[in-house]
Amino acid sequence: MRARNVALLLTVAVAVYLVLLAGRAVALLRTGETVPMLLGTGVLLLPLLGVWMLATTWRSGVRIQRLARRLEAEGGLPDVSDLPRRPSGRVDRAAADEWFERRKAELTAEPEDWRHWYRLAYAYDIAGDRRRARATMRKAVELEAAAGS
Repeated sequence: MRARNVALLLTVAVAVYLVLLAGRAVALLRTGETVPMLLGTGVLLLPLLGVWMLATTWRSGVRIQRLARRLEAEGGLPDVSDLPRRPSGRVDRAAADEWFERRKAELTAEPEDWRHWYRLAYAYDIAGDRRRARATMRKAVELEAAAGS
């Protein structure tokens, strides 16, 4: 709940910024001069790109949250509370690697089950590999949508 509230607050802040940026773009376009109008066109692309990024990020977050709720209802949500942690609070690297290997073995046994992809994405995340975690989570979302369940 707290993370969602922070995300909503940040989204509102970005939306306000995008509206202000669009206002500047319109002001440049209204000058009627060539160079400011070209700059205004370029500046106007930024809010459009920002809106697209916000929409895709929220859509992805909603899909991932739906998978998390399904896994929680099934009792299969990943639990790393028993793994040793560093003073910073992050999971110990060796423990994260071992946990990752178990999730990878589960996925190898059943590669078409979105649940294993979700858990592997979580394992990438606790190991600190955010790029692979996102890619693996996208695969989990795709498999779940294809299964139509």
